[in-house]
Amino acid sequence: MSETAREVMDTRLYLLHPGMTVSEAVARFQQVSQETGHRVFGMLVADDAGHPVGMLSVYDIFLLLRPKHTHIWGEMADLDLAGLLEAACNRARPVLVGDIMTTDLITITPDTHLLLIIDIMIKKHVRRLPVLENGRLVGMVYLSRVFDYLARKLAD
Repeated sequence: MSETAREVMDTRLYLLHPGMTVSEAVARFQQVSQETGHRVFGMLVADDAGHPVGMLSVYDIFLLLRPKHTHIWGEMADLDLAGLLEAACNRARPVLVGDIMTTDLITITPDTHLLLIIDIMIKKHVRRLPVLENGRLVGMVYLSRVFDYLARKLAD
């Protein structure tokens, strides 16, 4: 067995577009979660030509919702939070994916070794890596799939 991204990558590609709103992206997260039977916490963002341009995760959405100047005001527990979440959600719904997505994409190839993938995921704090072959998007490696592969190996 070659122990590469090819062994664990998902070739079903679920994408967002930078022109989608946060509300549409969250609906897409829920739709894909239902289709796959796995909770989706982030998705690749691609342009009209299908080229990867970013990644949107729940962390990006959390950063959008979190009061920006909390560090100046004190701790979250020190704030009057009444109504803040609803107001933040109302402001967040129409925001475009392209405005909050992470654009510093780290990509791998189908031949990237699993130990290198694990190293990248740990060092860069990422849970998903787009797989490109000859500049073309061919799959996605998810932390959960890498762990499932390793769990089978560790259980032997």
